[in-house]
Amino acid sequence: MRKYRHEIDNVRAHVQSLWIFIGIELGTILVLGFTLLRAPDDIVVHIPPDLRSGATVRPDEPTPANVYAFTFYIFQQLNRWPENGAEDYGKAIYSLAAYLTPKFRSELQKELELKGRRGELINRVRSIHERPGHGYENAKVIIESETSWIVNIDVELHESVKGMSIKQTLIRYPLRVVKFAVDPETNPWRLALDGFTLEGPVRIEDEPKEEE
Repeated sequence: MRKYRHEIDNVRAHVQSLWIFIGIELGTILVLGFTLLRAPDDIVVHIPPDLRSGATVRPDEPTPANVYAFTFYIFQQLNRWPENGAEDYGKAIYSLAAYLTPKFRSELQKELELKGRRGELINRVRSIHERPGHGYENAKVIIESETSWIVNIDVELHESVKGMSIKQTLIRYPLRVVKFAVDPETNPWRLALDGFTLEGPVRIEDEPKEEE
């Protein structure tokens, strides 16, 4: 009889240890579930364009090269008027709204209205291209703070009206860029153009050609 009672006690002890183990497992699952709920839905990792020497990247920390690429791409699209500036400029501002801070968007809207009243946009076609040989370099991106940068882009500006060229010049645009994680769904870069610096755009003199 004692033998059977001893076996029953062993079984009860084993069952009790199993319940303790199950309780620990459930607690671990709850902790992991809570951690996952608090984790961000997505993480943006900015990969530098040149990885030949390796790179250390951290989530939501764009490198200067990434900031420059973003700035040039968005600004180029903003200044792409393929048919008629009176319509294309407004469409560009609207379509790129997620990549512009409210302040800069308001400034562009005012410029659009002013140029529209003056009739400067009718049938005007505009495009900008990166100045050959003057692409990204470290000196063109100035780190203003952990969340803002000053980016200088050198471009060739082309404008025409009804097929007649009216402007072809070299310009440096100094643009301020800021972190802007307002709507990651429409702005995966989580960056935005915040306008020009106080110096504003500057015309660049073309480099003289060497005599043969």
